[in-house]
Amino acid sequence: MTDNKSERDLSDRKFYAADQEAEFGKTLLHQTPQTAHPAYRLAFQDTDFLLRDELRPVRFQLELLKPEMLLDEAGVGSTLVVYGSARIPPPEAAETALEGAKELPEDECRVVENLVKKSKYYAEAYNLAKIASEKSIVEEGKRQFVVCSGGGPSIMEAANKGASDSGAESIGLNIILPHEQAPNSYVTPYLSLNFHYFALRKMHFLLRAKAVAVFPGGFGTFDEFFELLTLIQTGKMKPMPILLFGKEFWTRVVDFEALAEEGTISKKDLDLFRWCETAEEAWAHIAAFYDLDR
Repeated sequence: MTDNKSERDLSDRKFYAADQEAEFGKTLLHQTPQTAHPAYRLAFQDTDFLLRDELRPVRFQLELLKPEMLLDEAGVGSTLVVYGSARIPPPEAAETALEGAKELPEDECRVVENLVKKSKYYAEAYNLAKIASEKSIVEEGKRQFVVCSGGGPSIMEAANKGASDSGAESIGLNIILPHEQAPNSYVTPYLSLNFHYFALRKMHFLLRAKAVAVFPGGFGTFDEFFELLTLIQTGKMKPMPILLFGKEFWTRVVDFEALAEEGTISKKDLDLFRWCETAEEAWAHIAAFYDLDR
């Protein structure tokens, strides 16, 4: 009879962990046609197998589970999510952008000018993230209002930078795209998460969200903003502060009042979000909603 203490330990597991089993597989003494064939690989180590179309449901589950586990282990209780354009320049780049636009055709020059006008929102995204991060709110051992962005440039970068400059960690939820892109340098590395599926990424934006700030943006921002409105409008999600920055921009590109007048939404649906122009105004709405010490 063996005298191995671990075998008599009531808390010791009887099955080897998956990583141990994987190591055992590397120490095979005899390489044969059978062990060399892909069919012999452990399923969880077989990338070709995991990427088959039939494994899509499993990949969905993994992409839901991995970020959930990492955020939980990081002590993230709730998030302040920031949506917005990847094209708006920071204020310090505005003058350079305008100078370069002088050589462009008139219509392209106007586009650059319009983007530069919105550079003030880079500063507001930065300030809001900094305010939330400096509050350092902790409840039940979990950090609250942790800044979370799409991890990209412009408005997203501003949010992560605001958190970083206040000494706080922040989250970046990146997505694999056909064109080259990478997380901005202000995302906390161990909270920099990458997604294949837009649907799972959007779930993680909202699973921990306690407030969402929406800045001027394009199709992606519209998609995320209107999905959030729909979830709350239909009762699938509890109300939260939705802070819509840039009334001049939004009322030009979306006629919210006309939607209500046409009857396709209710007049009260326009109360689902609050107009904001400054970070201080946005945080005041959040503090009032949750009865926080401002």
